[in-house]
Amino acid sequence: MSYTFDPLVPRPIDLPTVVPLDGATGAGAAPGSPHGLAALDEAKIFAAPDDPAEWAAWRERLEAWRTDARERHGFTGAVYERPRAAWAASCFTIAQVWLWDELLYSFEENRFTPARFLADARERFAGLDAVVLWHAYPVIGIDDRNQWDFYRDVPGLTGPDGLVATLHAAGLHVFVDYNPWDTGTRRGEDDLTELAAVVADLPADGVFLDTLKKAEPELVERLEAARPGIVLEGESKLAVERIEDHSSSWAQFFADSSVPGVLRAHWYERRHMQHHVRRWNRDHTDELQSAWVNGVGVMVWEVVFGVWVGWSERDAATLRRMVTVQRAAKDLLLDGGWTPLADLAPEAREAGVHASLFSHDGVSLWTLVNRGEQDWTGPVLTAAPTGRLVDLTGLATATDLTGGLVSVDGATTPPVVTVPGRGIAALLHVAPGAVEPDWLPGLVEDMREHAASPDARFPHRLARRVAPAAEPEAGATRAPDAGAVVVPAGPYVLTVRYRARETGMYQGAPYVEEWKPLSPRLHDPRTLQRDGELAAPVAVAATEVTNAEFAAFVDATGYRPATPHRFLAHWVDGRPPAGREDEPVTFVDLDDARAYSAWRGGRLPSEDEWQLAGETGGLLRGAPVVWNWTESEHSDGRTRYAMLKGGSDHESTGSEWYFDGGVQRPEFSAKLLLPGLGLARSSSIGFRCAWTTDEVTA
Repeated sequence: MSYTFDPLVPRPIDLPTVVPLDGATGAGAAPGSPHGLAALDEAKIFAAPDDPAEWAAWRERLEAWRTDARERHGFTGAVYERPRAAWAASCFTIAQVWLWDELLYSFEENRFTPARFLADARERFAGLDAVVLWHAYPVIGIDDRNQWDFYRDVPGLTGPDGLVATLHAAGLHVFVDYNPWDTGTRRGEDDLTELAAVVADLPADGVFLDTLKKAEPELVERLEAARPGIVLEGESKLAVERIEDHSSSWAQFFADSSVPGVLRAHWYERRHMQHHVRRWNRDHTDELQSAWVNGVGVMVWEVVFGVWVGWSERDAATLRRMVTVQRAAKDLLLDGGWTPLADLAPEAREAGVHASLFSHDGVSLWTLVNRGEQDWTGPVLTAAPTGRLVDLTGLATATDLTGGLVSVDGATTPPVVTVPGRGIAALLHVAPGAVEPDWLPGLVEDMREHAASPDARFPHRLARRVAPAAEPEAGATRAPDAGAVVVPAGPYVLTVRYRARETGMYQGAPYVEEWKPLSPRLHDPRTLQRDGELAAPVAVAATEVTNAEFAAFVDATGYRPATPHRFLAHWVDGRPPAGREDEPVTFVDLDDARAYSAWRGGRLPSEDEWQLAGETGGLLRGAPVVWNWTESEHSDGRTRYAMLKGGSDHESTGSEWYFDGGVQRPEFSAKLLLPGLGLARSSSIGFRCAWTTDEVTA
């Protein structure tokens, strides 16, 4: 089979698996046979037939597969019996969060702000159940720090008052992420030992296995020993046999059938939680609907490695309604009988409305989705059930229904229900004589606050330049360095080269509605054009600021940064190391460089000014060669970044996921996401000064 790469459509491996309904149906079918049950082990999602007449046989086939697969793989379910891990089975919302997301961290106050982050999550998503604290990528590789350093070297992350403890106190579980590809930074202990130590020290409740579908058994054992009840969540499809020891997985790049299908891993074990995610999508209908009918969760990922891909109000409102029901009815979802593609009124089904039915001890929950674009208002059930029937998702707009009651004993026609176009709905039925769930009154009250929203507009954000606080000091020497490269005033046009990473560059996502970016769309060399105009000539220092020059600044001013962590970390007893006085100063962040430049009566050059000067051939590089800060700090309110110029001698090798390294030509730019609390200070980044020449005194 030939396959032509199209980033906007699923790859063959992402497509749902058709479940053959003819031929051999038992375990005796030849392994690998298109009609054998074992062949279904490879599915991500079991595709549903379009013809309702085949749905009963399809469900029987899925039940036969589950029974057969459990026998073949010797499934025991022991990992799901661990008391400390029971929470994972009802972890319906998990967020990927960059540690330095501006909701979670304040660059102005130099501290974590979990209360702000949690308030936003409550308002927009009805709260979260867990977070993945993403830490190293896409910064790792800028110097020799390894992935463990980017957790261990963060002030305020651990301890009784640390960020992790605060998130735990708020009821969230915390995942760390493991980057198995990190082999080209400084080495410590082996990965198993290091990860187990990080998990225990934070302490973490789960590990997200970046780029891995599963952990090897030895890693599973070591992590369980370090933190009993640890939850492992792999990326993409988890092998059937490893559902035994992985209680969670990431349903990324899972394409569904037009009629909602069934998630293979969750069907195999209902306590196995999956989180749907399409990271670059601006419309999350597909994963929300699939999660809803399967009784699983969703990953909220609004900032993908520094790029804003925020959720629309429609999708956020859908998620609020979903998780409010799921959290209340979690026992029903886990322990009740599950009937995918439950029988519905023909007219609703023809309009694209489908449902799963979860039922236990006379209590039934229909989770409905509407595949159509138009709202469906009409009957969805085939008959009017006796007992109490509550339109849970219609409560927010109900005006004349006492307590959400839409059907009572003696009703003769099915109740009218609205299922929004491309949306979801929920019906709860309590049969006569059945015990009403104790959570129902609270759920009714909560659901009155969660109406559907039609607003599907993408909430754009613009990254804007952050004006530096440091200004040239009064009385400071304002003359540029001898030999400075003068860039004349006037308009300019530049060609900038960069490597296409998931961070994008200045504005917008590098991949929009793409299924999975692959080569040649990912990590390939690209160019962009930048044009502007200099109002006055700019002099850019020919050389970087040295350790000795920065020491003179510290001596003269007594400068101390607001956050001292890692400041001049390579100095000894507050002085440059002997023999290194003339090397470029490093372990300084943007504010440190700005403060020095202001003392010199200047400022940092912008990335364009640096390139214009560099292309004259007049900029010299110190030894060792280090990246240069530029006056290019941007923020979109969630992520801060700056452009680095010049490259460095340091280069982390062995993985394409590392930050750019090596000495670079002047036209090359690298986008660095800015961490806080001093972690932006690097052994590979220095700076040089610039002066606007019409402000320079003789």
